Amino acid sequence: MAHDKIDYPVKQEDSTVYQFTAEELKQIEFHKSKYPESRSAVMPALWIAQQKWGWLPQGAIQLVADTLGLSYAHVYGKATFYTMYLKEFKAKNLIEVCTCFTCGVCGGDEVYNHAKKFTDANEDGVSKDGMIWFREAECLGACDTAPVIQVNNDVMVFNVDNKKMEQIINDVRQGKEITYVPVPMRDQTQVS
Repeated sequence: MAHDKIDYPVKQEDSTVYQFTAEELKQIEFHKSKYPESRSAVMPALWIAQQKWGWLPQGAIQLVADTLGLSYAHVYGKATFYTMYLKEFKAKNLIEVCTCFTCGVCGGDEVYNHAKKFTDANEDGVSKDGMIWFREAECLGACDTAPVIQVNNDVMVFNVDNKKMEQIINDVRQGKEITYVPVPMRDQTQVS
C-alpha cells in the first residue's frame, strides 16, 4: 500500500500572544463540564477562539489544544474538517450563499454571482473594498426558504433575491447588525 506524503501547513509568522480571558476560560470550562472527556469541548472552544480573532490562526488552534490538554493535530483536524471554522483571514465579514441543489435551483447561484459582481469581488470572492468575503455553502439546511444565506457564521437570511442581497451587503458595509427573522411555519394540514 502506497503512503501519500502529508504536507503540514507552513508555520505562520505571527507575533500575536494568544490568550483567553477569564470569561472565555469560564465558558470553556462550562463546555468541558458537559462531557466525560475534555476533548468533547473542542468544537465550542474553537468557536470561542474564532469569535475572538475572527478566524483560527495556528496560534489560536494551539491555544485551544493547550487549554483542553489535547494535541495540536487533534484540534487542527477538527478545525480543518468543518467549514464553519475559518483557517484563513480573507475579510472582516463572511457571507455564505447556499448553492446546493434546492437553493441552486431557486436562484442561489444567481444571488451568489450577483453579489460578487455587485461588489466587484476578486477570484477569491473578496469584495473590492476588502470588507466582505463571499463563498458558496454546501447546504444551510433551510431548503424550504431557498435561496438562503448566512452572515458571519451566525444569522441566516431566507428567501434572498438580488435586491435583498444588495441591501444585506450595504448593511454589512455600514456595520449594521443583520437580525434574525423567523420563518413563519406553514400549517402542513393545508398543504396539498
